Amino acid sequence: MTYSTRTGILSIGFAFAALICPRIPAQAPAAAAAAPRAAADRPAGAEPQGPFRRLAPGVLRSIDPEVKLEETYSWHDLVELLADDPNLDWAKNIAFRRDIWHLDFQCKPLRTVYVDLPQPGGRMQRTQVRYLVYSVTNKGKAMHPVQAEDGTYKIEPLDMPVRFAPKFTLECPKYHEVYPDQILPLAMEAIRRREDPHRPFYNSVEMCREIPVGQTLWGIATWEGIDPRVKEFSIYVQGLTNAYRWEDVPGRYKKGDALGTGRYLSRKTLQLNYWRPGEESPERETEIPLGAPGAVDYAWVYR
Repeated sequence: MTYSTRTGILSIGFAFAALICPRIPAQAPAAAAAAPRAAADRPAGAEPQGPFRRLAPGVLRSIDPEVKLEETYSWHDLVELLADDPNLDWAKNIAFRRDIWHLDFQCKPLRTVYVDLPQPGGRMQRTQVRYLVYSVTNKGKAMHPVQAEDGTYKIEPLDMPVRFAPKFTLECPKYHEVYPDQILPLAMEAIRRREDPHRPFYNSVEMCREIPVGQTLWGIATWEGIDPRVKEFSIYVQGLTNAYRWEDVPGRYKKGDALGTGRYLSRKTLQLNYWRPGEESPERETEIPLGAPGAVDYAWVYR
């Protein structure tokens, strides 16, 4: 059988396409149209969830929230009223009570990745980025003080959603260096591919949201431009609890001053301690485990 040149070329093309292209189901066009909508519905920083990467035992470090009963109350004078009339005995040593919640916090060792980041001049530069992978879980059981008939108070567990607004700060007292957590989208993408491409990770801005009871979210805090001399340092994490303390400096508030003058608030903050052995430069380590010589691995402080 003979074919024209044009017919032969078309026949060969169709045969080749049939061999290399899989058969497309009838519903494929609808699924393809739905895919962009599904991607748009996902929150920023999230990727399609799939089989998550299994972590070896001990990789994730769990932090004890160290929940304390005294976090639910404190005693203070109403200095604004006493400044107007020092004889108001009922305005002295007043009990203030509040609900206190804590999030369960876990973290991996501090790690290093090198990525190309834009510089002020517009050029890209290979840059070292430190990052901390962590998870937070709202397990509920917030401490809720309830007054009994005899006037005393007891604590009842309360399941409630929690508004999480994390703040990570890397500090080195020796060199007076302070590094707030930075938002680095290009680094986040490289870290996500390295850690688990199937798990949604969020930066500190994306992580600001309400967490229902029973939900776990994964986040990544990132830093770049850290002084290579920094060997012993701490990472301070705020937002894991609403526990706080406040005090009024005696005699600071005067009649007519703005409310709160002389009052200082401090928040319960997680302090993670690290130590980087080795030479100052270049830095070759890929991860830094939690812990430092002569110091506890972590502590809860008020600041």
